[in-house]
Amino acid sequence: MTDFFDRDTDGKYDRAYKETTPDILKAFGEFNNAVFSEEGREIPLKYRELIAYAVGLTTQCAHCIDAHSNAAVKAGATETELAETAWTASALRAGGAFAHGRLGFKLTGVHEH
Repeated sequence: MTDFFDRDTDGKYDRAYKETTPDILKAFGEFNNAVFSEEGREIPLKYRELIAYAVGLTTQCAHCIDAHSNAAVKAGATETELAETAWTASALRAGGAFAHGRLGFKLTGVHEH
């Protein structure tokens, strides 16, 4: 995905959303704005942005990584917090592979007694 990522020009590809499904685009924008509102949420914005950054890392979405790492810094996140968030995402991603690896044993019937 990063080979196709261009922060400066990718927005022009929103045309189809704007022209064919403007109601859904508007609803999504309002939803996203509510989730990342600076006020009125129990979890501080910095932590919500770090959570979003971690999700972007685990889904490997270059746009999310770009947007939410920068938004987290703007909300007060430090370089160390970004690093710890990346390690947390890494642990979950690796843990998921470990846990799902057990399914390989279960589904094939290959296991030790």
